[in-house]
Order: sequence, then structure tokens, then C-alpha cells
Amino acid sequence: MSTPSQSVEALPARPGQPSPPAAASFARHQVDSPWRRAQRRFLRHRLAMFGLIILILMIVVAVLAPLIAPYDYAEQNLRRFREAPSADYWLGTDSFGRDVLSRLIWGARPSLAVGLIAVTIYEVVAIVLGSLAGYYGGKVDWLIMRAVDVVMTFPSLIIIIFLVAILGPGLQNTILAIALLRWTEPTRLVRAQILSIREMDYVLAARALGVPDRRIIRRHVIPGIVAPLVVNATFGVAVAILTEASLSFLNLGILPPAASWGNMMTSAQELVILEQMPWLWLPPGLAIMLAVLSINFIGDGLRDALDPKGVIASQ
Repeated sequence: MSTPSQSVEALPARPGQPSPPAAASFARHQVDSPWRRAQRRFLRHRLAMFGLIILILMIVVAVLAPLIAPYDYAEQNLRRFREAPSADYWLGTDSFGRDVLSRLIWGARPSLAVGLIAVTIYEVVAIVLGSLAGYYGGKVDWLIMRAVDVVMTFPSLIIIIFLVAILGPGLQNTILAIALLRWTEPTRLVRAQILSIREMDYVLAARALGVPDRRIIRRHVIPGIVAPLVVNATFGVAVAILTEASLSFLNLGILPPAASWGNMMTSAQELVILEQMPWLWLPPGLAIMLAVLSINFIGDGLRDALDPKGVIASQ
């Protein structure tokens, strides 16, 4: 005796109508959008998922630093001068008797904040300037791109060091200096994307209907540049973290007693510490490496997931 589901499948389809399995497959194909396919490809990217998990854990540690840090990151105890790792101090103590583990946990806050905030600022600037240059062209394009060319002629790291030296060290000035020098590459990227998008039929139709330029850019042009811009921003976060670490290593970024992974590495300038006290420089070095590697893995996964060739191949 056949079950109800079997009897339904056994019924012949009406002429001109797809069978139930074919109809279900057609419905799934209709619901399956390019963003859903990109999401599935990203979730199947093992290194990207590993990087995402590590980055989320680091963000959670940074947010919960006051709760999970065993000691005050600025508390000094010279009687604990450069103690090796022990049951009381899992990663030992530094040259001022401060707990290395607590400083490592608290150091995640400025190190990650510099990457996320600086990249957000200069990506917004790049969207505005790149959209104006690519959509309007003419003198607007010429002025913006000449400004980009001028800024790109300077060695960025040296100029960032120069700006921080003038503005003074600190978290806000570090973010500002990075944002002022890193907007050029995404601006060129946005402009190049918009030069092709503005000639699309739907953009030309919107202009013919009299839709204001501001609305066309917001509703039709900017969504088309999201994919490459997200990938660029991901790699930009990694570069910003390395830049902050370099500045802090030179005592031009986050200054003690505030903790950052970069200024924790300043102790590695002494040869005796490099050879005999790896607990002073190895944990922050590994944290920087793991953060940058994880973000690069996420960027690789986003690039593969949002690649139009990958979209076509998966269909």
C-alpha cells in the first residue's frame, strides 16, 4: 500500500506544468539569490571560517577585558621584576612587574580598535570621493584623482610617523594619521567600479526618468561596489593593526602604561630579553601575527565568495 507522499509523486503532472520535484527545485532556484550563494561559498572556506572564529574570540576578549584580566594592566610591582611564567603569572611579568597576560588581554582593545575605526573612516571617505569622481567625471574627477596621485607619491609609513610626531602619540592621533594616508587606494577602487556601473542600463534608465543623482548613487551605484570594497577593507584592517604595532614599537603610538600589542613589543629591543626572556615579546608578537593572519584569511574567503567568476561557476 502506497503512502500519501508516494501517491502524490505518482500522479502525472498536467500538461505544461512541472512535476512536484521539478517545481520544488525551480522554487529553490528562484529563492537562491547571489548573496546566498556567496554566503554558502564563504561558509565552505575553511581558512576563512578559522579566521572568523579567531577574530570573534579576540573581539570578545577585548570587550570582556575588565572581567577576564587577572590583574590590573597598569599595576606595577618591582619585586616581580621580569619573573618567568608561573602559577600566579601565567605569562610572567615585564620590566615593571606588570602581569603580561593582563596587558595582553587589555592590549587587544587599542590594537583592534585602530584597525576597525581607521578603516571605517577612510572607507567612508573613499566611497564619497570615489563616487563623485567616477559618476560625474570631468573636472571633479580630475581634481580628486590628482589629489590621490599627490598623496600616493609619499611613503605612507614615513608620513604617518611624521604626522604622529606632530600630533602627539595616542590612540586618536594614531587612528587619524592612518585614516589620512590610507584613503587613496580604496578611492581609486571605487572610482574604477563606478566608471563601469554608471554605463549600465538601469543607471541610464534612472537618469532618463529624472531621478536625482544623489539617489542614483545611493540606491543603484554604491550597492554595486560593496563586494570589492568589503574585501579591500578587510585587508586594510590587517595593515592598520601592523601600522599601529610599528608606531607603538617606536613609542609613537599607544604609550605606556596603556597596553597595546605594539608597545609590549618594545621590550624586544634588548638582546638579553630576546635570548633569555621570550615571555616578554613572544605573546604580543603571536597575537599580532594571529590577528593579521585571521583577517587575511577572512579577506581571502570574501574575495573568493564574492568573485563574479565563482558565482557563474557555481550556478
